[in-house]
Amino acid sequence: MMAIYGPLHLILNAAFVIMLIHIVMSWLISFQVLNLHQPFVAQVWFGLNRLLEPVYAPIRNVLPDTRPLDLAPLVAFIVVISLRDYILPEILLR
Repeated sequence: MMAIYGPLHLILNAAFVIMLIHIVMSWLISFQVLNLHQPFVAQVWFGLNRLLEPVYAPIRNVLPDTRPLDLAPLVAFIVVISLRDYILPEILLR
């Protein structure tokens, strides 16, 4: 079972870090601490958006429309944390 648990835990940790960076960057861009006119910031931002949009799109289809506030990253973040910390250890380490 550890052969399954190890890679899944690694993937969920990577998803956690990538989502955390995306969420913090969105706040920093919203509060104009980071500027999308800087090439490095723009490349990182658009790369993260292209990477995470396939995860967020199905969640946005299920959630109600809260136009100014996007709740899809929060829901995806909570799902990743739940899988990583609670569900996977219970299923695989019995």
